[in-house]
Amino acid sequence: MSNLTALQKHVAFWDRDNDGIITTLDIYSGFRDLGFCVPFSLGGLLINLFFSYPTRLGHSYLPDPLFRIYIDSIHKAKHGSDTGAYDSDGNVRLALFNEIFDQLDDTGTGSLGVRDLFRLISRNRVAADPAGWSFAFMEWWTTWLLLQEKGRVWKEDLRQAYDGSLFWRIRDDTIKKKGWQQGYGWNDFTHSMWTNGTWKEGELGTGEPLNTTAKQEL
Repeated sequence: MSNLTALQKHVAFWDRDNDGIITTLDIYSGFRDLGFCVPFSLGGLLINLFFSYPTRLGHSYLPDPLFRIYIDSIHKAKHGSDTGAYDSDGNVRLALFNEIFDQLDDTGTGSLGVRDLFRLISRNRVAADPAGWSFAFMEWWTTWLLLQEKGRVWKEDLRQAYDGSLFWRIRDDTIKKKGWQQGYGWNDFTHSMWTNGTWKEGELGTGEPLNTTAKQEL
């Protein structure tokens, strides 16, 4: 995969048979391998619904009747109101990636909390782009559920998510007895919502203030 862009590597995890095409079954199986529950994994099929045709344009103007996603033209599925960390070809702009933390990480720990992520989404909203707002929210919500540790999303974990290497690490940890130790299990998330009232208040699952100590010290 050395000749792939970062964005292509980001989605290649879902290419189960390495044929350059991501089917609806691939999406479902990939989310299940990452530890998501059945309802959430089924919801992931919206990815095919919304992003199949933009990637299809690299091959034909006719929509794919099976809503498949084409990895070689995944850059055509970039949407508005995003961070801009991927360029138009799908490569990571490291300066813009680092800028996310320079501007929003008030704790200086190299991490972002839920409130920081909401600030990030709000900052990137482009006028008259409700589709982009929705996609950005769904992407960051999924990122939070998958990556949060000690109530934060950490910079190195997020960098590995951008280039896709994180997903393989999660899958490898998930199939081991110890399992993936970060993120919310579905029961953890719903319990946090129930006991704390809102997603923001459930940031730590306790309603307590954030601990701003660096990750390695937590």
